[in-house]
Amino acid sequence: MNGPAVHEPPAASTSWRVALPHTSAAVPVARALVRTALAEREHSADSDTAELLTAELVANAVEHTSGSTPIELVVRLLPTGFHVEVHDADPAPPRDLTRPVLEAPDPWQEHGRGLLLIRALSSSCGHRATASGKAVWFRLPGQRRPA
Repeated sequence: MNGPAVHEPPAASTSWRVALPHTSAAVPVARALVRTALAEREHSADSDTAELLTAELVANAVEHTSGSTPIELVVRLLPTGFHVEVHDADPAPPRDLTRPVLEAPDPWQEHGRGLLLIRALSSSCGHRATASGKAVWFRLPGQRRPA
């Protein structure tokens, strides 16, 4: 006999919330936080994809919002995946994040592919209004690796 059955509750999520400057310097800081979070918690989400999509969200917040209000990065490691939100002070929703793409981006332009990448590579994405503006988010599948 192996002993009594024991029910173990699902692993709790771990999260980080960091204020970033409203400058392009926020992008490498955000990438580093995501890389560190995934490595330290031995999470199975794809780190390269997580870093790329996080960089796109932060770069979009810097480029498409005005002011000097900090951008906030929220990273959550969940038992069923990896969730990233970028908060900014502009209440306007991101263009074309959740709508079907009617035209492909011009391959000769430097801009116009960030939201397309987020839609294509994440398991889900979206935006929501917040008390101080909006949060744009994506999720990647994954589970914590057993210790």
